[in-house]
Amino acid sequence: MIKEKVDAFKKYFKGKKIEVLVAIFLGIATLLVAWTGWIGALHGGNQATNYTKSNNLAAEGNAAYNVAAQVYISDLFTWNTIANLKLDMEAAKERGDSAEVKVVKAKIEKIKQNNCSPKLLEAMNKADSQGGSASPFDNEEFTNSYFEEAKKLLDESQELLKEGETDNKRGDSYQLASVLYSLVLFLLGIIGVLRDYQTRKMLLIYSVCILIIAIIYMVTIPMPTGFDLSSFFNNK
Repeated sequence: MIKEKVDAFKKYFKGKKIEVLVAIFLGIATLLVAWTGWIGALHGGNQATNYTKSNNLAAEGNAAYNVAAQVYISDLFTWNTIANLKLDMEAAKERGDSAEVKVVKAKIEKIKQNNCSPKLLEAMNKADSQGGSASPFDNEEFTNSYFEEAKKLLDESQELLKEGETDNKRGDSYQLASVLYSLVLFLLGIIGVLRDYQTRKMLLIYSVCILIIAIIYMVTIPMPTGFDLSSFFNNK
């Protein structure tokens, strides 16, 4: 029984059947080389797009950070000026100098109108309504609020950069799969010029094993983000 199976196996690979198998696997490997090249190119396109968006957002974030830093420094200087004027006003009140109190109070209101950012003005008005005198800059949440927009842009930039790096890694993985398929094509091509049956058979088996390994490896690589095959047939 075993001998009959072995003989049947040998007959299967003899004659023209091995050429047919080689032709079939050549076709499969050729299609897979083209497929991996295309998908790898799509990953490369996503990588370039994400890197470009990341750079643009990083530039916007840095610009927003510089503006926020300037506003922060200006507001801090304004607050210190107002705080000193408030001390002068309290001293004038203690002396009973109502005229000086009015002058200092007018200065404070003028500085608020001309020098305060809306953020600082809101914080000061809130503190005044609650009777507080502590500096809003002692509040870390208030200080960080100046840089919220810049931080948001820079965080988005980093996320896109990571996506670009992932696309680059996946594109490289598809290139590796393409190399394996090209190796299969090379080995299958050698079979056509060989005459020794055992060598041809072993090369065919070896080529098919590499082909299967490459296919298993390829299917573990995620497709490009937003990939939709049908969209390539819709040119509207």
